[in-house]
Amino acid sequence: MSKNVSLPFSLLDAEKIAADYGTPVYVYDESGIRATARKLQKAFSWDKTYKNYFAIKATPTPAILKILQEEGMGFDCSSRAELTIMQKMGVAGKDIFYTSNNTPKEDFEFAVRLGATINIDDLTQVPVFLEALGGMQYAKVALRYNPGSLKEGNAIIGKPTEAKYGMDLPGLVAAFELLKKADIQEMGLHTMVASNELNESYFAETTRLLLEAVEYVEAKAQVSLKFINLGGGFGLNYKIDQDELDLSVLAAEIKDVIRKKNRKDLALFTENGRFITGPHGYLVSRVRYVMNKHKTYVGLDASMHNLMRPGMYGAFHYITVLGAKSGVEHVYDVVGSLCENNDKFAIDRLLPEVEPGNLIVIHDAGAHGHSMGFNYNGLLRSAEVLLEANGQTRLIRRAETVDDYLSTIVWE
Repeated sequence: MSKNVSLPFSLLDAEKIAADYGTPVYVYDESGIRATARKLQKAFSWDKTYKNYFAIKATPTPAILKILQEEGMGFDCSSRAELTIMQKMGVAGKDIFYTSNNTPKEDFEFAVRLGATINIDDLTQVPVFLEALGGMQYAKVALRYNPGSLKEGNAIIGKPTEAKYGMDLPGLVAAFELLKKADIQEMGLHTMVASNELNESYFAETTRLLLEAVEYVEAKAQVSLKFINLGGGFGLNYKIDQDELDLSVLAAEIKDVIRKKNRKDLALFTENGRFITGPHGYLVSRVRYVMNKHKTYVGLDASMHNLMRPGMYGAFHYITVLGAKSGVEHVYDVVGSLCENNDKFAIDRLLPEVEPGNLIVIHDAGAHGHSMGFNYNGLLRSAEVLLEANGQTRLIRRAETVDDYLSTIVWE
């Protein structure tokens, strides 16, 4: 099924949102988020152990996380700040999967206090974790596997052989041999080798590789593993001509691999973030200028600091011009105001005729959008607004102010 570019709000709604909260502003569709969360759960309903730990790096706003908690998801954290969000939300340790790298001892200690499943990235970090554990019994620990040349990565996450994450098979064996000396109730294996992947069969192949690694380390390290985590990476069809990832096909292929390997004894986890919130977040921005130079530029009040994916990756985001008077298309570069020439949301994009004052909507910005914001040129992060299931809007993160930006400076 090709991309759906309909909006959950009208031009009138967008103008009211802009009047109430200013622009640029992020808008998230609660109904869409809940529907996708349920779709994912349904696809894996054949496995009663299945749980998705939402990667909160994608959209670390508690109001969004609360929705996903209500839909039965856990949370994948990668930093102390993200763990602190869990603590403030009162999320139980069994619902936290802590996947970090280059991890300091104090962060391991914090994750242990919360009771999170600890996912260790490297053999050198196992002794540090055990020191943080202090000899106490612990519930769940995983190790991160990097299959190296056995698996191709993709454009965003790169080749496994060049990735800083995870251990090879000998490293896993050595790490499990250290861990089995501790009093750990359940141990498992994790991998994450793709980001935004639209090939359903990619994940079945990842499952096969992970299960083969499980068999290898169980035999070599004399341990019995209890769960696997396939990571995230379920992709979005950002482009208009791309087909949507077929969850039913993907889940059925994973089921088939698990059945053939006869490993139904292993609990199955994933940590998808983008797939769940990405399609249901929109960056709404006002056109400041239409400028004719060597090219024609649409200048927005949003910049790359609001959404860096196009400038960073060359990522495509569909754009809607609300209230365009003419259906005749023109070629534009859609740009912000940063002092960087890669501050572009679109290059040579065909759009209906754009005029100053138009509202434009940048689609599929619900993951790795606001969360990747920054303050270069002293520009400020925007507000976030939730479009609730009842049609009302609610501010869930206020816009930054200049005082916020200056608050950490030590003045002479």
